Amino acid sequence: MNPGIGLWFRAGVLCIGMLWILGCGSLVTARSSTLSAIANPASPHHTDYLEYRQGRLTEGQLMDRLPHMAMVGDSLSRDFYVSSLPSCVWRSKMNHGHDWFLDTDPSANSIYSVYERLAQETPLVACEYSSVGGRVDSGGGGKRFLGSWFPLNFSQQVDLILKEKRFPDLVLLWIGHNNLHWEWFVDPRRPEEIETGLQKMAANFRKDYERQLGRLVERAQEQKPRRAFIIFGLVNFKSFFEARDAAERLRKENPKLYPYFEVDYKHYESMKPEYRGNMMKLALMINEELRAMVGEFNRKLGGDSPVRLEYSDALATIDLGGVEAIHRIDAWHPSIKGHNVLAEAAFGALRPSLNFLGIVQLQKSADSR
Repeated sequence: MNPGIGLWFRAGVLCIGMLWILGCGSLVTARSSTLSAIANPASPHHTDYLEYRQGRLTEGQLMDRLPHMAMVGDSLSRDFYVSSLPSCVWRSKMNHGHDWFLDTDPSANSIYSVYERLAQETPLVACEYSSVGGRVDSGGGGKRFLGSWFPLNFSQQVDLILKEKRFPDLVLLWIGHNNLHWEWFVDPRRPEEIETGLQKMAANFRKDYERQLGRLVERAQEQKPRRAFIIFGLVNFKSFFEARDAAERLRKENPKLYPYFEVDYKHYESMKPEYRGNMMKLALMINEELRAMVGEFNRKLGGDSPVRLEYSDALATIDLGGVEAIHRIDAWHPSIKGHNVLAEAAFGALRPSLNFLGIVQLQKSADSR
């Protein structure tokens, strides 16, 4: 075979493989498995399990009777970090779980996820819709050509939830970090326009977020049982940049550390030292818009509504715990320790919503493995 033809053939096979991963993996929704938990005679759902074993319930019907929790988010809610293109594609499309929301590995050196913490108290089904690169968008743009090969934005994650026959009891939302590219929309060379530009970006963010959250709330109002939503504020960027600065100092001493440190700036220019101040400012402005938006939703719903919305700053005020909390490859995404810190903080915010839903009264035993 001509060497040139062979090279093109191998490149074509690689491209087809990458496209297959992109196309097939984008719409995978990770779900937890709980059959073993409800097979235990001590489980409150053991009677349902016996009906299933006797053939009076299908597995799908059995799962529908359990509490359901869903996650809407971006790469900070996934097991992801920036590295080579094939590696990034694989983790973004095919590698679900192993994150602060849905890790199921019981070993001591793994992530003790929100799902695992809550599963100590009650069997449940956890569904992960978070997509690497996902943004808060207005939606309504129609189907994109080869759309499933791209990140799933907020509107598309909502689409997936609304297509499910079983609407989740509790939805956690932590999305918007990819909307902080302020230098895309505001000229950094015109400082007199930056403040107004950031305000406009925050207002547009709220409008888009409100539209998609409204779709979920509307469906929740159609359900007979109660439903709840927790809207988390964007991550504590002050703490994050302190950890990243520490990583940079270590990298100067040993250039082999954090091999994709500089690549992050190509993906996300707002992280550059000269831009990050306004990035942090925009994140704080967006969090205030989210808080106000949730308050407005609750006023419209009324005090006796079967739908509960809560704004939580649990992830917006958390101390990420230093350089050990960010990944050793890109110094951007959470490490295992970072995921554990996020899981602990997010789990601590669940109590009011779970009490409202009547799913479980959380006990202290849920705080440790």
